[in-house]
Amino acid sequence: MTSSPRLVEVDILIIGAGPTGLFAAYYAGFRGHRVGVVDSLPELGGQITAMYPEKQILDVAGFPSVKGRDLVEGLVAQAATADPTYLLDRTATELTSKDDGVVVGLDDGTEVHAGAVLVTAGIGKFSPRPLPAQGDWLGRGLEFFVPSFAPYADKDVVIVGGGDSAFDWAVHLEPVASSVTLVHRRDAFRAHERTVQQVRDSSVRIITKAEVSAITGNGRVEAVDVTVGGETTTLPCQAVVAALGFIADLGPLQQWGIEVVKRHIVVNPAMQTNLPRVFAAGDITEYDGKVRLIAVGFGEAATAVNNATVAIDPGAKVFPGHSSEGP
Repeated sequence: MTSSPRLVEVDILIIGAGPTGLFAAYYAGFRGHRVGVVDSLPELGGQITAMYPEKQILDVAGFPSVKGRDLVEGLVAQAATADPTYLLDRTATELTSKDDGVVVGLDDGTEVHAGAVLVTAGIGKFSPRPLPAQGDWLGRGLEFFVPSFAPYADKDVVIVGGGDSAFDWAVHLEPVASSVTLVHRRDAFRAHERTVQQVRDSSVRIITKAEVSAITGNGRVEAVDVTVGGETTTLPCQAVVAALGFIADLGPLQQWGIEVVKRHIVVNPAMQTNLPRVFAAGDITEYDGKVRLIAVGFGEAATAVNNATVAIDPGAKVFPGHSSEGP
C-alpha cells in the first residue's frame, strides 16, 4: 500500500538554505508570508556550513570580519522570526505552475503548494572532484572539506589544489599544523592574489607542476608520493586535503523549463525567471553585470521577495517600507 504524499502549504517556498535563502526566509516573514525552505543538505547554511565554517568572510556589510559558522548562526536566528518550515535533506524534483500558485514535488514524496517559489540554490547540488590517487583513503586521513582545524593540530598536512579553497585552508592550517605543503599541477593559481601572497609569505611549502601520485599508510595516511617532471618524492604526512573544486549540478531544476545559461538561471530586474511566480536570487542567477557575492545575494533576496509578494497579491505594494518603521 502506498502512503499519500505529505502536503505542505506555504506562501513562498525557498529552494536553497544558504545565506541568501536564509535571509530570504527572514524577509518573507517580514512581509507576512508563511515560509518553507527546502535544501538537499541535512544542515542549514549551504556551502558555508559544508565547506567553509571556519573561514573568515570579509565582504558582508556590517562585519569587518565574520567566521562562516557565526554568519550562518546569525542568519538562522534572523530567519527564525519567520517561523519557517524547514524541509532538509530533500531535493525539489518537480514543479508545476497553477493559476493561483506553484506545486513543487520533493524526492521523499512531499508535495508543497506555494504562492510563489524563490530559487536560492547557489551552484546547485555539488560534489567534490575526486583525487585520482585517493583510493579508499577517504575518511582515513584524506578529506575534501575542513570543517574544523583542531583535528589537524601538530600534523603534517598536504593540500592538493590551486584554487581559493586550497589557499584559504593553507592560510588557516599553517599556524595549527606541524607543517603544510601545497601541491598543484600548474605553476599558476586560480586563488585570489592576496591569499596566494599570504601563503607565499608563510611557512607553507608550495610544489607546482606536480601531482600526488600515490597515498600510503597502514590503516591511515602516513605519506604521499609527489611526482614532478617524472621524478617522485615521498613526503611524510598524516592528513591530505583534496581541494580540486566541485562538480555542480542543477539536477531536476533543469527540466522545469527555467531559462538557464551555463548553470545559472536568467532573471529580470525583479528577479523573475521566465516561469510565472518563480523567482531566483543569489549565486545561481544570471543577468548583465551580475556579481556573485553574499552581499549581492542579500539584496537580490529582498528584491525577489518583494516582487513575489505582488505576484501572490496584486493589491500589495512592492516596497512595504523599512523594517524599522514597523511595530
